[in-house]
Amino acid sequence: MPDKPKATAVALLSGGLDSTLAAKVILEQDITVIGVNFAGAYCPRPFAGKSRGEKAAEKLGIELVTLPIDAEFIAMVKHPKYGRGKNMNPCIDCHTLMIRKAWEYGRKPDCRLQGRKSGLPEGWTADFIITGEVLGQRPMSQNRNALNTVARESGVGDRLLRPMSAKLLDVTAPEREGLVDRERLLDIEGRQRTRQMALAQKYGIKDYPTPAGGCLLTEKVFSKRLAEAFDHGEDSIEIVELLSLGRHFRLPSGVRLVVGRDEAENDELLKRKPEDAAVIDAGDLPGPVGLVLPSSCLGDLVVDPDRVLAARICARYSDKRKEKLARVMIAGEAVEVEPASEEETARLLIA
Repeated sequence: MPDKPKATAVALLSGGLDSTLAAKVILEQDITVIGVNFAGAYCPRPFAGKSRGEKAAEKLGIELVTLPIDAEFIAMVKHPKYGRGKNMNPCIDCHTLMIRKAWEYGRKPDCRLQGRKSGLPEGWTADFIITGEVLGQRPMSQNRNALNTVARESGVGDRLLRPMSAKLLDVTAPEREGLVDRERLLDIEGRQRTRQMALAQKYGIKDYPTPAGGCLLTEKVFSKRLAEAFDHGEDSIEIVELLSLGRHFRLPSGVRLVVGRDEAENDELLKRKPEDAAVIDAGDLPGPVGLVLPSSCLGDLVVDPDRVLAARICARYSDKRKEKLARVMIAGEAVEVEPASEEETARLLIA
């Protein structure tokens, strides 16, 4: 008789320690694991180099698929069914949507992975999905009721396995079907991370990130910017992509100005620049890059006070801030302006 094919699991892989360990526990049972993570908008990504998820997948030796944060996620953040945490983080709703999206991916045959690390045949589909959630680690979003809500609302039901706390939770379908040995799963509970750190040492997992920092929605400044953007009808992916960069100002006419704080942010602003944004810079001289959104709200160079004000704010953060006049380029046109005062910029600063 031919050997029974291995089971295949999709794993939500943020790159944090818990999700990495959860994947490792399942890999040890000779199960194929495909990592899935999300990028863009409020999921932080490095300006250069590999993301946390990519680094974790590399350590584990597994394939990683990156799915986009799309308009459905933005709509969920605006109107969460199960409320928010301290800031703009709707953790239960977000976990639900991520798990649903990852499961939908895993259930659709995907040939992009064929012949790569996974070794999966053409037309593969996932048997179940795993996450690194730990019972009681987060009192509001990882209590027993919240975990059950996520499983139900995502549509995955008992195909959702949480290896870190599985022995404390109800038996799942992959356990009943013999795909996973329940005795080799874990019974971790609560906020202490002693056992996770011991497991990391056992598996040789080093340089893992701290528990915080995986989601911009938990950060105060980003949340303030996002709430303010929603108040002004700004809910496009392009705008949300910019909220983690630079300083943000709301000009009197209602347009947004984003000013880079260093060279890396300047470069990233230009990479993420929406089509309707006007660029403000110092031309060939060192200085900040500014984006005015939308540029269609700006009129003639001479008469539009907001256009000049945007240039003055950019000049305020340049090496020319103490000079009487500074030369600034607005959408490729040169203008000399008086750098804005500290009081002016403070009054218009969103966060």
